[in-house]
Amino acid sequence: MKWIQFALLLFPLFLIGQTSIRGELVQKVPLDVDRLEGVDNFGTLYYTKNNIFYKKSNTSEINYSNVQLGNMTSTNTFNPLKMLLFYKDFNTVIILDNRLAEIFKIDFNTTNPYKNVSHISTGNDNTLWLFNMDNQKLELYDYKTKKVRATTVPVSSQVLDITSNYNFCWLLTQNFLYKYNYFGSMVQKIPNDGYSKISMFNETTYLLKDQALVQLDKNFETFTPLVLGDLLINQFFVTNETLYIYDSKFLNQIHLKSN
Repeated sequence: MKWIQFALLLFPLFLIGQTSIRGELVQKVPLDVDRLEGVDNFGTLYYTKNNIFYKKSNTSEINYSNVQLGNMTSTNTFNPLKMLLFYKDFNTVIILDNRLAEIFKIDFNTTNPYKNVSHISTGNDNTLWLFNMDNQKLELYDYKTKKVRATTVPVSSQVLDITSNYNFCWLLTQNFLYKYNYFGSMVQKIPNDGYSKISMFNETTYLLKDQALVQLDKNFETFTPLVLGDLLINQFFVTNETLYIYDSKFLNQIHLKSN
């Protein structure tokens, strides 16, 4: 009888372990870019090549460059009306509209107090999330009033990646994954088990570890592996139920189905 009781105890764990999300390849197209920066609901691509930022739709292609600020470190295209381009060497963020016209420039070298920024992501209204390396805090910064609306407690481990929507910010560090609200309060925190990159859609988190992707529910409780076959993952983004993976040669469009 004991072995039956033991088997019954393991049965729920077995079911959890077997849950997965299968990826079905919908389209694979050649793409020669340095870095894929995002894909929106209409299939518009945002990417960088030779330090130039591009927006490419089915009907047009436009670009933006600013050689005076050196190499582009990262971008954020969550809000297509206020896209963020971060130039870490010059501690500066450029905000572009949907036509890639420059609408705002934030030079953190001139803020008082000075901010030494390593990561940025979009916020609500006229704000952006930034990680200030000097105080090791995540800050919600209003770039028009030049004031910090919210700040978190210091983070002790190295920041690996950041993503956000209008209500929350996810911060992936070497030791933990944090989720903060727009008041700067931590609402979730779990240990980081070797994940290196993060993407988000509708408060569902997608994490990369050793060329394998998992989905983490919004409550930070359930990890679900994505079954994708043998794909090299350089960049990845999720829009609706579509996963976009760039492997340095091709853009793979994958439909996600729960098993």
